[in-house]
Amino acid sequence: MRRIGLTHACVAALLMIGSWTAAGTPPAAASDTQGSGSPAASARSAPASAALLQAMQRDLGLSPAEAEDRLAAEQRATALEPKARKAAGPAYGGAWFDAESEKLTVAVTPDADAATVRGLRSSGAAVRTVEHSARRLDATVARLDRLDAPSGVSSWSVDPVANTVAVNVVEGERSDNDVRRFLSEAREAGPVTVRTVRAAAETFAAGTVGGDPYYTGNVRCSIGFSVHGGFVTAGHCGGVGGQVRGWDGSYIGNFQGSSFPGNDYAWVNVGSGWWTVPVVLGWGTVSDQLVRGSNEAPVGASICRSGSTTRWHCGRLLAKNETVNYSQGAVHQMTKTSVCAEGGDSGGSFISGDQAQGVTSGGWGNCSSGGETWFQPINEILGRYGLTLHTA
Repeated sequence: MRRIGLTHACVAALLMIGSWTAAGTPPAAASDTQGSGSPAASARSAPASAALLQAMQRDLGLSPAEAEDRLAAEQRATALEPKARKAAGPAYGGAWFDAESEKLTVAVTPDADAATVRGLRSSGAAVRTVEHSARRLDATVARLDRLDAPSGVSSWSVDPVANTVAVNVVEGERSDNDVRRFLSEAREAGPVTVRTVRAAAETFAAGTVGGDPYYTGNVRCSIGFSVHGGFVTAGHCGGVGGQVRGWDGSYIGNFQGSSFPGNDYAWVNVGSGWWTVPVVLGWGTVSDQLVRGSNEAPVGASICRSGSTTRWHCGRLLAKNETVNYSQGAVHQMTKTSVCAEGGDSGGSFISGDQAQGVTSGGWGNCSSGGETWFQPINEILGRYGLTLHTA
């Protein structure tokens, strides 16, 4: 990739063509030859790049110190969540990160024994007693997934804080006969709470324009994360075999796997002089964010998104395992966020600190008035196609 192309490429996970010197961006491996006090070594130990920290400050109203403290607390919560789930066993009712206390809160049902509760508290988690187990709430979501959802129903997922399954109905559609029938069946399936959202969800692909990060046919999307041999992105951006071209119109590769609806993920092989680098771009104005893993952040954690249209934006992780009812069909096991996005951001990176979270699927709203955006979790994509995330 030529130096002049870096600011126009606007790719979410950096793909390079040509030489490192021409690109103006050193490979991550170059830092191995430098001392521990070098800028490259400092980048390895920093919780996030300047780009991500600046976006958190802008979108979450945090000071620089607060942003770094938040990331450190979220990293502790991320590491603790799977251990807490295992420790609670059948009594586990869900978990979420509480920004006020900067702790992971773990919900347990009344049958959790005293030793389990003490163990959770001693690990640093707050504990709350709830009526329903996570297993029951997940089973309710699975029952709803088997129902025929009308267009007036936007999505549904477990809300661990409220200990219920939230069904989101588009504003003004609750009186529709098909919506009323769906809600009646949903209430029979388990503990359900009905909520209203401003608009239905839609995918965020867009028509091609100059300076595209990648495009196929007349669709413009964003690269998600580099994997060994290619990159992952959204499934609605292209079907298996579809040709992918870069910002400069040159051939990158082809869709090797794609699934939409039901899922919304895909992967593209990389060749013809292009190769992958484990970063999320800083858009030529700030440092790029290195990707070091894919540990899953808890509900309530801050999360940031990078896409070719709107670049860096941040918000909170609102819900997991959500079913989104697009006009093309439902997509399951999505993660909902308060981050905005717009057309062309589809497929782009969602990242928490230096941990890859997923690829942008769709949502409602925009980055002027706000909205909500869903992503397909990265670990599901890696497992589905047997891919390995390219990490620093």
